Amino acid sequence: MKRAFVSLLLIALAGCEVIAADGVTVMATQKTLLDHAVSVGSGKNCSTIRRERGLSYCVEDEKKPKMNVYCYRTLGEVTCYDKPVRDGQQERVGQGGEIPK
Repeated sequence: MKRAFVSLLLIALAGCEVIAADGVTVMATQKTLLDHAVSVGSGKNCSTIRRERGLSYCVEDEKKPKMNVYCYRTLGEVTCYDKPVRDGQQERVGQGGEIPK
């Protein structure tokens, strides 16, 4: 009976060490030990902390929304909008703020 109790106690202490190591790893790197294993195996930057914040599990899997920016020349500057201007009198400026020639 004593041997079984000692064996269970040692197994429980080993589990506590893993949990403590996991906690230290999370505080230092924002990743659990399992996250590090997944990151190495997949070649991506993965973290449970990201998932808890509502982001994707891996940084590379994050969907980037396509930005729709419509820029037009105005007096002395370029003005940008999230929707196209429909008046037909303004010529749209090239993408990235470049003025087409």
